[in-house]
Formats: sequence, structure tokens, C-alpha cells
Amino acid sequence: MNTAMTKEEREAFLSRPWIAVLSIPEAGRGPLTIPVWYLYEAGGDVLIWTGRKSRKAKLLQAAERISVCVQDPKPPYKYVSVEGPVSIEPVQFTRDICPMAYRYFGAEAGERYLESIGGEAGVAEDILVRLHPEHWLTVDYSKLESPVK
Repeated sequence: MNTAMTKEEREAFLSRPWIAVLSIPEAGRGPLTIPVWYLYEAGGDVLIWTGRKSRKAKLLQAAERISVCVQDPKPPYKYVSVEGPVSIEPVQFTRDICPMAYRYFGAEAGERYLESIGGEAGVAEDILVRLHPEHWLTVDYSKLESPVK
């Protein structure tokens, strides 16, 4: 049985607030692999926000391509992995940061989080990373027929 997700299933899965695992190449070492928040709209780029001075940001600025994997850790397991070229731009508080805070914390806790990071001034130096999806891998084990009848 085919366990791959359809495009619609993949997009529905990515619309949920999972934690993504980002992998960035690093010369002379294995890739830096780190959990991140993300935003994704059907058919668009995977968006990741990070501080400009972090190790992650420095590697991202040198990287041509990155990978992200998002998974549901509860059975029946599901995951979406995407790889592609990356671009970087200044982050915009209202467009990028607020939606991520609300996505992962909800409205009330999201507002408290935004205050705790110093609001717009607190992210003025941060960057937005755009992963332009080219290659997808997906698995949805709920598509397997149960061996027990």
C-alpha cells in the first residue's frame, strides 16, 4: 500500500503547528539540525524566523539549500520532509513574527510572548528564511491496512 500523502494531505498536515526540524549544511561537520517554528501556506514557501547573529543564521546565509522535516510523533506516524534552495530577507513583525507567535501559543499567550521578546524592536535585526520547496518526501502510516482483522 502506498503511504505517500497527496498534495492536499501534505498541505493540510503542514497547516498544523508542528515543530519543524531544520537541517543546514556545515563545512567539515554534519549538518546543523535544530527544531524551529515555521509558517506555510499551500503552494508557497516554508518560512522560518531566526536571530541574525545565531550560528543557525550564519550557516543559513552561507547555505544554498536546506531541508526541513515535520512529523507527528504519535502513531500512526506521519511526516513531511522538504528540500530546496533558500533565500533570506529582513523579518517583518506584523507579517512574520505575529502569525508565528499566535500559531504556536494562541492569541492571548502569543501576545504575552511578543511582549516578552520586546515587540517589534526586539526582532528588528532578525531574519526571515524562505525555503523554496523543490523536493518533497511524505509518509502517512495511517494508510496501511491493519494486519489484525
